[in-house]
Amino acid sequence: MNRSLLPLSLLLTAVASPALAHTGVGGGAGFATGFGHPLGGLDHILAMVAVGFLAAQMGGRMLWALPLAFLGMMVVGGAVGMAGIGVPFVELGIVGSIIVFGAVIAFGRTLPLGAAVVLVGAFAIFHGHAHGTEMPADASGFAYGAGFLLATAILHAIGIGIGVAAQMTSAAFGKTAVRAGGGAIALAGVALLVL
Repeated sequence: MNRSLLPLSLLLTAVASPALAHTGVGGGAGFATGFGHPLGGLDHILAMVAVGFLAAQMGGRMLWALPLAFLGMMVVGGAVGMAGIGVPFVELGIVGSIIVFGAVIAFGRTLPLGAAVVLVGAFAIFHGHAHGTEMPADASGFAYGAGFLLATAILHAIGIGIGVAAQMTSAAFGKTAVRAGGGAIALAGVALLVL
């Protein structure tokens, strides 16, 4: 196994759970429950780490712009979900984000800043909506939202860290490793879609 992909493999193994298992997040409420929600499904983990990978691959301003775009639009989606407003095809949008982010990484595409922000932000709405609709009735919306934002930011940082570390090994190897990681993410998304 490639040593630069070892941390990602260990993370995914440690948190693996049934895909699309959004049946509730437990009895707790507030910050801890919000924090646990993104970590409770492989679908969210893959997408959020992929945003970090994508940011690392594109570099420059993308390192902060893509995670911030995701977090900002996830708040919008979360608020919509907490308000009880339906968004069609949420689970398909979540799985679609994994496939699209992974494919963009795998093909080594560099998008203009505006296009990348719109792409990431649009898919973030689905993730936020899933988090928002599954907020326990007795939870503080602010505390719950702060929890899922922090967990998401940590997953983005993990993706950025792995992507940057892989690219630091050598120019050719690093690009190949990041693109291979993107391909693996896209294939995992396809598997989640068909299973």
